[in-house]
Amino acid sequence: MPPARRRKLERNETPVAHSDDQTLAVLATLEQCRAALLAAGNKETAQLISVAVLELRMKLNHIDDDDLKTLCDEMLHADNPERLRDAKVQPGQRRQPLLRLVK
Repeated sequence: MPPARRRKLERNETPVAHSDDQTLAVLATLEQCRAALLAAGNKETAQLISVAVLELRMKLNHIDDDDLKTLCDEMLHADNPERLRDAKVQPGQRRQPLLRLVK
């Protein structure tokens, strides 16, 4: 058994916990990159980084695409309840997504 693996087992670290720690470290780095991009005036690139951050946070918190869509729909409805009446889509029908999550 490799020494690094043996140390993990001795400290009772699970691979999942270690993976989550790595993901959190990546998130911190991405947030720093996003802030630097915004400070440099690269808004579009910073938005792309924000999408990557969202994707990682969803994985960490076990949120799937349908949960995110439901949340977005609820937020849109809360901001503008009249919008549902104005749309051609009736309540209960699924609308075309405004954004598509690409993996």
